[in-house]
Amino acid sequence: MSAIPQQILDRQKSAVNTFVAVQGSIFGGFEKLVDLNLKVIKASLGEAAEQSQQVSALKDPQEAVAFVSAMAQPNAEKAVAYTKNVYDIFSNLSNELIKLTETQVAEGQQQIAESIDQLAKNAPTGSESAVALLKSSLATANTAYDSLNKAAKQAVEVAEGNLAAATNATIKATESATAATTAAANNVANAAKTAARAGGRN
Repeated sequence: MSAIPQQILDRQKSAVNTFVAVQGSIFGGFEKLVDLNLKVIKASLGEAAEQSQQVSALKDPQEAVAFVSAMAQPNAEKAVAYTKNVYDIFSNLSNELIKLTETQVAEGQQQIAESIDQLAKNAPTGSESAVALLKSSLATANTAYDSLNKAAKQAVEVAEGNLAAATNATIKATESATAATTAAANNVANAAKTAARAGGRN
C-alpha cells in the first residue's frame, strides 16, 4: 500500500476518534448537568416541604420577618453554589474540548510538516524557495494558533476570576441585606413591645 492512501486512512481514523471523543465529552457534560439539576430539584422540594411546615407554625408578623430574613442568606449561597457548579461543568467540558482540539491541531501540524519535508526531498532543483515559503507559512500559522490559544486560555482565567469576585460580592451583599432586615425586624418588634407596654399602662 502506498504512503499517501495510508496517510488518508490514518487521518480519517484520527478524525473519527476525535469525533467520538468530542461526542463523549459533550454527553458526559450533559449528564453531569442533568444530575446536578435533579439533585437541586430534589433538595428544593424537601426544603419547600420543611419550610411550609415552619411557616404554618409562625404566630406573628415578627416571626415571619425573622423567618424570611433567616432564609435569605442560605438561599443566596445555594444559588451561588449552583451557578458555580454549572460553570465548573461547562469549564471542564471546555477544557476537554480544547485539549482534543490541541491534539488534533498538533497532529495536523505534524502531518503538514512531514508532507513539506517529503516534498522538499522530492522537489526538483530550483524549488528551494517555494519549499522555504511553505515552511515559513506553516511556522506563521503555528505561531498564530499558539497566540490565539493563549488568548483563549487567558480569557477563561479572567472569567473564572470575575466569577469568584461576583460570588464574593453576592454573598457579602446578601449578608448585609440579611443583617439590615434582621435589624429592621428587631426595631419593629421593639417598637411593638414599647407600644404594647405604653397601651397597658393607659
